[in-house]
Amino acid sequence: MFKDFPLDNIHPHARKAAEAARCAGDQNKFWELHDALFANASALDLANVKKLATDLKLDMTQFNTCVDSGKHAAAVTKDATEGADAGVSGTPAFFINGRPLSGALPFASFQEAIEEALAAQ
Repeated sequence: MFKDFPLDNIHPHARKAAEAARCAGDQNKFWELHDALFANASALDLANVKKLATDLKLDMTQFNTCVDSGKHAAAVTKDATEGADAGVSGTPAFFINGRPLSGALPFASFQEAIEEALAAQ
């Protein structure tokens, strides 16, 4: 399950970008915009986000209405709060059966955590 955890102190536009990805999701293009946003992480201002959405051929009337209204703001805030409450302080962050894994870790770290979780069942 994917959860939003915008790092507002590092990326001042990250929260609105997360909302925008959810708006793209309303048109079944969440991952496409998500990936485009991460590929363009230094340009997350709303004008650039809307350009990326245009490039993905989203219905821009629907997208703009969604983004401009803040339709998904509460959901993004809820994810961020849940992450902070769980001890997340940065990204990427993962949990495997409640065990936290933080950072861009090698595959072996995930494999070990998954094998431990399976063995505990």
